[in-house]
Amino acid sequence: MVKLKLGELAPDFRGLLGVDGKRHGLEDSKGKKVLALVVSCNHCPTVKAYEERMKEMQRLCGDRGFILVAANPNDAKQYPEDSYENMVKRAKEKGFNFPYLRDEDQNVARGYGATRTPEVFLFDYDRPPRYYGRIDDNVDEPSKVNDHYLRDAVEALLVGRRITTTEMVPIGCTVKWK
Repeated sequence: MVKLKLGELAPDFRGLLGVDGKRHGLEDSKGKKVLALVVSCNHCPTVKAYEERMKEMQRLCGDRGFILVAANPNDAKQYPEDSYENMVKRAKEKGFNFPYLRDEDQNVARGYGATRTPEVFLFDYDRPPRYYGRIDDNVDEPSKVNDHYLRDAVEALLVGRRITTTEMVPIGCTVKWK
């Protein structure tokens, strides 16, 4: 599997079922200055630790031209907690304010070269990736975060500045391939 490289265009995707019951694709982000695609899931402790921070990013930056989209590619047969039905339940319980999509055929995860959950791919308005990796430097203690990789990259793109950190190795659970 080849990892999407900085500067390459985002691979298109269409028809992913969202927890809202509608089909979604990359074209849904048209008109947004910045898109964060987060390869995610329900069962991973690292994803769970970051869910509130993902919601906060959408809340703080959504009206400024930012959208966070989470896509769950995990094999729901091996990991039933990651099934579409459980995604709907988790999104409702946690009050997700961002699209949460089921990557059932795993084409998005494969096309982007994802290996972890959570794994962030950040794109500007032309949709080449500008940042890749993890959300910040402290999974377990949000109050002790020193480096806000995703937040800083989003802010830079929203105001037209250069991103200082463009890549950080993602941490978390492995994608559960079929």
